[in-house]
Amino acid sequence: MPSAKVSVRGSRVRPEADTSLWTEALIGAEILMLHASPVYYGMGVARGDESGVILIPGFLGSDLYLMELNAWLRRIGYRPYFSGMGVNAECPNLLIQRRLNQTIDTALRETRRKVHLIGHSLGGVIARSIAGQRPNDVASVITLASPIRGTVVNRAVLRAAEAVRLRILREHGDGVLPSCYTGRCTCDFLNSLRRRVPDAMEETAIYTRHDGIVDWRYCMTMDPEVDVEVCGTHIGMAFNPSVYAVVAERLARAGSRLPSQKIDHQS
Repeated sequence: MPSAKVSVRGSRVRPEADTSLWTEALIGAEILMLHASPVYYGMGVARGDESGVILIPGFLGSDLYLMELNAWLRRIGYRPYFSGMGVNAECPNLLIQRRLNQTIDTALRETRRKVHLIGHSLGGVIARSIAGQRPNDVASVITLASPIRGTVVNRAVLRAAEAVRLRILREHGDGVLPSCYTGRCTCDFLNSLRRRVPDAMEETAIYTRHDGIVDWRYCMTMDPEVDVEVCGTHIGMAFNPSVYAVVAERLARAGSRLPSQKIDHQS
């Protein structure tokens, strides 16, 4: 089934690459490998510093499927937070303003440290947008199979996204822009995506060439210091032991770059 690209600037949808949804069936093997891996039990990975890590689910996903990642982060010494956004099928700008910012504020207040953001698929795109909007509150951003350089996805996903867009317009009316959920939108969400992640912020883009949902080439920043390739599926990024190992290493590296003192944050 061919995928399609939606231009960030325009409205045209054109064929771009092939993605094979059947490869996503391998997610079961990834879950088994995760539970058999020493990394899952915190062996051989750097310990956390009790800083907050906010997990952001992908398109049509909820916090529920990130429970394994959440529990693992707690085991290795971090304070993970679910996004609290419900199902990721809403205007991203509204999700950030009404829900994710509240979660970030809670994490800042409870830990008194800058937070780390980990986003899967669309959740990673949202994470980068938050980083652009709140650079003083974010220590690092890790994206998992996130199309951060363009919306290049399987046509089945595009059809689902169009259905979500129409529902958003029906429910919110004048509360959102007419071009909401397209690359033509001019809201804070897309504007912040056009900014570079600040140099002081640790950035990691994890991708897989076997991605059956999005074109893996658009999940890279093209900076070899940032991009990390793993073997696995798109959905399985949340259960992949190689991903967990990279996450532990990058979180520890980001923590080592921060001042030792805690930050003051007003609720």
